[in-house]
Amino acid sequence: MENTVFEAFNEGKFQDPERIVNFADIPWSKHPVFDGVELKHIVTSKVTGGAYSFHLVRIAPGKSILDHIHDPQLETHEVIAGYGTCINDGHEIVYAPGVISIMPAKVHHEVHAGEEGLYLFAKFMPALC
Repeated sequence: MENTVFEAFNEGKFQDPERIVNFADIPWSKHPVFDGVELKHIVTSKVTGGAYSFHLVRIAPGKSILDHIHDPQLETHEVIAGYGTCINDGHEIVYAPGVISIMPAKVHHEVHAGEEGLYLFAKFMPALC
């Protein structure tokens, strides 16, 4: 599942006055529940004191993150590359590069990757992990 825009982002970095986090130094991990979904935990609660967390998400072609909620987290998705759909509180949103979607806490949502796969930058407030 190659995508040059996503791979450029994957080689990026998070920087604030106290630290630089090189994304390339962080390993991908398989999602504990959803097959074909991998996560890269860019910034975690350990760094932010639980305030927020940032994650890169790769969803393989034809795979899905099935219906779920987060409590107490608000979640955002920024589509970096690929195509798919998100069912957000019962409404279908077409995912394409440049789309941003917000899921408030306790709102049901699911994400389905298209034929090319789907690449997201996900943010959680407060932190997911």
